[in-house]
Amino acid sequence: MTFESNLAWAGKVFIDGAWVLGGAGDSPVVEPATGHEIGRVGMASAYDVASAAASAVDAQKVWAALPHTVRAAILRKAGDLWQQHSEEFAEWNIREVGAVPGMAGFALHVAAEECYAASALPGMPYGELLPSEEPRLSMARRMPVGVVGVIAPFNVPLILGIRSVAPALALGNAVLLKPDPRTAVTGGVNLVRVFEEAGLPAGLLQLLPGGAEVGEALVTDPNVHVISFTGSTQAGRRVGELAGKHLKRVHLELGGNSAVLVLDDADVDQAVNLAAWGSFFHQGQICMTAGRYLVQDVLHDQFVERLAAKANGLPVGDPHTEQVALGPVIDVGQRDKIHGLVVSSADMGANVVAGGVYTDLFYRPTVISTETTAAPAYAEEVFGPVASVLRVASADEAIRFARESDYGLSLGIVTRDVMRGLAIAEQIPSGIVHINDQTVNDEANAPFGGVGSSGTGSRFGGAAANIEAFTETRWVTIRSEPPTFPF
Repeated sequence: MTFESNLAWAGKVFIDGAWVLGGAGDSPVVEPATGHEIGRVGMASAYDVASAAASAVDAQKVWAALPHTVRAAILRKAGDLWQQHSEEFAEWNIREVGAVPGMAGFALHVAAEECYAASALPGMPYGELLPSEEPRLSMARRMPVGVVGVIAPFNVPLILGIRSVAPALALGNAVLLKPDPRTAVTGGVNLVRVFEEAGLPAGLLQLLPGGAEVGEALVTDPNVHVISFTGSTQAGRRVGELAGKHLKRVHLELGGNSAVLVLDDADVDQAVNLAAWGSFFHQGQICMTAGRYLVQDVLHDQFVERLAAKANGLPVGDPHTEQVALGPVIDVGQRDKIHGLVVSSADMGANVVAGGVYTDLFYRPTVISTETTAAPAYAEEVFGPVASVLRVASADEAIRFARESDYGLSLGIVTRDVMRGLAIAEQIPSGIVHINDQTVNDEANAPFGGVGSSGTGSRFGGAAANIEAFTETRWVTIRSEPPTFPF
């Protein structure tokens, strides 16, 4: 069996268990490496959102009432399917997203692990007993929120969708999934097909690709109670504002401009190896990508020279037909944004030591040495394969510069003295810290999220974060006899 050879999904959305024409027509799936159309996906309308949300309400009630073992078994089956059909799913990831095979394989590994981790949630204790001053049994009980809206971006569509979809379903909710239309097969169709094959009943996972109108309809629909959004900080602010207006809970995982501190006792070659992966993996199109390197003066020149040499030696090309380290960025708009930040940094006096050029959508891995934190490629989230390196005089100066950013997603510190690294990390706001590692890491059982302009904290990963994200707390008391009141 193959999942996508039967093109029942082509040009359609998935509502209440059926592939149907979307209210906004369809959209091409374009392979960024070649510009060729490799499929079509349906585009939803605001009306489709309302219809899907209404059907999800009824489906969710039945789902939440099932024995916890039933939900757990479906999640485990979904995890098995990601593994069993990984070759087919990986090809879509490579061609539609532009991921190199290693990245596609990593995404599928995480997808399976997210399902396996989520399968443990239905069997966990869902409350606690509370002491009471009255003669009664008092408890706090976790209840499904009902219908969850998941809005996922283009860059790592499988991981950034499944990490909300899997735990939300496992905890008894229904999910409306809005992937980016540019990557709606990897980030949408494949998820729906896996869960459908795993035995998930109709109406519990519905697929609604679309633009801002669909996102707004999802946030404002009265039947949708929680929104899980992953995307840019700018878009996240709008989603948060709209959700607040409608008194709706929203989880925001936003942008980043992660810093790596290379201290004076670090091994330069090890630091360069970390940097090449942390900045250039998946063309830098990862929220955790290391964009800023704060390198102490004694190591700065060696670090820049060796990182530039590493960048110049990395092959760039079509990951579907060639063995390359970097594939294409997603589209012309993203490429031009990357290049604009590099050029404007050079205009301010930054030295482009490697890269800074492109062919079509293939942007060369780029290393910039800057003497000022105002250089745009240093100060802003590039979302491309660009590493900006700043010389610092001391660890204290590195801490000060690291703290200056509004972002706080992931932080790396390279030092032979791990306790020193940990002490430094305590002084820099960040949702994630890696000592002697680069900033791009993800595991299904670990809490994930950023602070400041990077989001609203850890809302994904691990039982505690997922239960907090996708359930409500209800106070329940039980008496053997009703009390008597004075009036």
